[in-house]
Amino acid sequence: MGAEAEERPHGAAVITDGFGLKGPRGWAFREVSFRAEPGTLVAIEGPSGSGRTCLLLALTGRMKTKEGTAEVGGLPLPKRMAAVRRISALGHVPGVSELDPAFTVAEHLGERALLQRRFDGSVRTFLRRPSERRAAARARIDEAVAAAGLDLAALPKGERTSVRDLERLEALRLSVALALVGRPRLLAVDDTDLKLSDTDRAEAWALLRSVADSGTTVLAVCSEAPEGALRITTLDATAADDDEATDEVPEADSDLTEDSAEDTTADTTADTTADATGDTTEEGAADALAETGRA
Repeated sequence: MGAEAEERPHGAAVITDGFGLKGPRGWAFREVSFRAEPGTLVAIEGPSGSGRTCLLLALTGRMKTKEGTAEVGGLPLPKRMAAVRRISALGHVPGVSELDPAFTVAEHLGERALLQRRFDGSVRTFLRRPSERRAAARARIDEAVAAAGLDLAALPKGERTSVRDLERLEALRLSVALALVGRPRLLAVDDTDLKLSDTDRAEAWALLRSVADSGTTVLAVCSEAPEGALRITTLDATAADDDEATDEVPEADSDLTEDSAEDTTADTTADTTADATGDTTEEGAADALAETGRA
C-alpha cells in the first residue's frame, strides 16, 4: 500500500460540473465545468469583477457553492470543504492571505514554519529535540524558498528585508514560498499578472509552471492566460441582452464595484465551455467575497 501511495501524483485533480456560487444579490459565477489532472497549471482568466477570485476560493474549500458539483483530490465540494482546505494552500489573495508589509521575509517564513508544525505536525514531531525541530523547519523553509525561486541573498537586506521593500515579483515569490511550506497538493494564487512588466509576467508564469511540473496542481487568477495553461475564462455578461448571438461582453471595472452584471464561462484548452447565463452579477461576487472578510 505504501508503494501505491508513492506512485500517485502529488497534485490534486480538479473536476467541476455546472459549478456555481450565489450570494444574496446574485450569482458570483455559475455553470463552470472543466477537468484538470494532477500537476496542471490552470489559468482562471477574465476581467476584474467576473467572479475569478470567488471561483478560486470555492475550489480551495473557502467558499460554499450553491449548485453543480466539484471534486478536488477526490474530495467532493462543498461537502468536504475542511478536507479540501487541508490539502490546498493560498498564495497571494488580496484581503484573504496578504503579506504583512511590516514583517520581514524571515519573520514571515519563520511564522509559517511554526504554524505548519503546530497544526500539521505529528506526535513524533513534537517528541523531537528542539534542535531537530529547528533543523527540520529550516529545511522545509529552504525547500519552499528554492521552489519559489526566491533568492534571499539578492534582497536588499537579505532575510531581514521588509515586505514593503520587495518588488512585486519578489513578493509573489515569497507568497508562493509561504504556501509551499505546507507542501500542498493544490496551490491557488490571485492577481498573478497584476502590475507586472512583460518580463516579470513571464517569470511569474515560469515559476508557477515549475511548481506544476513538480506535481502540485496550480490555480492562478489572471487577466490573460499564458500559452500551455488550462484556460478557464470568466466573462462579464452585461451586454448579453444586447447581443444574444455571442458571448462577448464588456469588461467590469473591479472585483467589488456594483451596478454591473456578469456571467461565468469556462473555456479550456480541452474545449470545455460553461453555458453563458444572464443572471450572474457583480453584486453577487462582492457579497460572496465580503463573507470571507475581503470587502
